[in-house]
Amino acid sequence: MSILPGRRVPEGLAPPVAPPVPAPDPPRPAGRLRRAAGWLAGGGGDAGPVGVELLGRGGLVAYGALHLVLAGLAVVLMRGSPTVHADQGGAIAVVAGLGPVGALLLGVAVLGLAAFGVWQVRAALVGFGWVSGGERFRKRVGATGKAIAMFSMATLAVPPAIGPLRGPPPGGPPAPSAPHAVSDLVARLFALPEGRFVVAVAAVVALGMAVGMCWTGLHATYLGDLHADRLTPWLRRTALVAGSYGNLARAVLTGSVGVLFAAAALTDDPRRSGGFTQAMWFIEGAGPFGTVALVGVSGGLAAYGVYCFVDAYARRA
Repeated sequence: MSILPGRRVPEGLAPPVAPPVPAPDPPRPAGRLRRAAGWLAGGGGDAGPVGVELLGRGGLVAYGALHLVLAGLAVVLMRGSPTVHADQGGAIAVVAGLGPVGALLLGVAVLGLAAFGVWQVRAALVGFGWVSGGERFRKRVGATGKAIAMFSMATLAVPPAIGPLRGPPPGGPPAPSAPHAVSDLVARLFALPEGRFVVAVAAVVALGMAVGMCWTGLHATYLGDLHADRLTPWLRRTALVAGSYGNLARAVLTGSVGVLFAAAALTDDPRRSGGFTQAMWFIEGAGPFGTVALVGVSGGLAAYGVYCFVDAYARRA
């Protein structure tokens, strides 16, 4: 039955009026535990809060700058300087040598490195939602390694960063670190009941990290962690070349550390072990092309520093 416009509808034929829908209750403010669960579940992306993301990107810049300094130290080491420590501690010491400005830079770097470490811890737990399966597992394992590296670097940078605040130490400045500090640490480990086994495990871990870096460098899996819309063609080529070259160079250096630790465990001689400085000596002395190989590693460390700058700009959050 149709009702012509303008006609009055009889009372019995009027359609029923739906009852008004009650307004929903205002959302209850989330408690601390609920907010923490929301943060962990991905409400703010892999980085979490905006402050963590901003500081973490600054930490990537600091990490890249330290790789550039480390590449320069490797060049100085090749020139035969016996007092150069071409490792993370040596790079931090170069920055600390700038005086109050260096201490300020290190203080900012500590905050950024620690924030990026938090970012990577969160990514290792619930991050990398854009991939699945084995690729997600590999990325989360890599994020765990990055978190450990960031927290270690931040810990190394804390004493020189707060040094000017404490004033000059009594008795003058501390003596420089021993060139064979890693060997001394391994010697102390060998004194423990299972110390030799611990050193062997450290060798396996270092070699495993080197294999992972080779995989990353050869397959350029790191490009998936960058925002494609932020990468111009030039930036993408820079990230591809610098990232692959840098990861392969770091793989050679980390693998050399693993070889040194394995040699120490097999021969029961802690003097065979060493850190980055000893690994660079090992590379330089490995055959007639050792110097060329060390030049390649030094260039790769600088390339990785450049990649860190691109990563800081375009990394997914």
